[in-house]
Amino acid sequence: MAQADVPQMLELLRGRGVDPEDLVRLVLKLQRPYVPDLTADAARAHLHAVLAKREVEYAIITGVILDRMAEEGRLDEPLGSIVREDPSLYGVDKGLALSIVNAYGSIGMSNFGYLVHERPDVLEVFRTRPGRVCTFLDDLIAGLVAATCARIAHRAGDAAEGRST
Repeated sequence: MAQADVPQMLELLRGRGVDPEDLVRLVLKLQRPYVPDLTADAARAHLHAVLAKREVEYAIITGVILDRMAEEGRLDEPLGSIVREDPSLYGVDKGLALSIVNAYGSIGMSNFGYLVHERPDVLEVFRTRPGRVCTFLDDLIAGLVAATCARIAHRAGDAAEGRST
């Protein structure tokens, strides 16, 4: 299976106002208590490895395009209104983001739950932009960060146990 186009994914995220370095900083903040020698370069490499998965690429493309279409009024109703308003019982956005996290087991899931509940600034900023729809984007970002943290945790655990990664 071909790998996803990481530069294309980064550009798609930047086009929606996501600074990948903000994600790297959040990963560092979350993982340094457990992996004290984690560097920004290593965190970035793990983020890129997550982005290189085809399933992740598909989730990002789907969510970003749905947000953009809702923003532009190009989604049929009632879906357009639902995506624009992001009602609390609309869980499709989180379901799509969980498709990113699923490959990383319970650590990924618990990280995702934490990020969605705590809403760090890097996630909250999207919700305050007038006229911008980020129903899928904020959860996709949480999924990316959660998966990256889980990947780091798995690799650190393997290293501590003397397993090759």
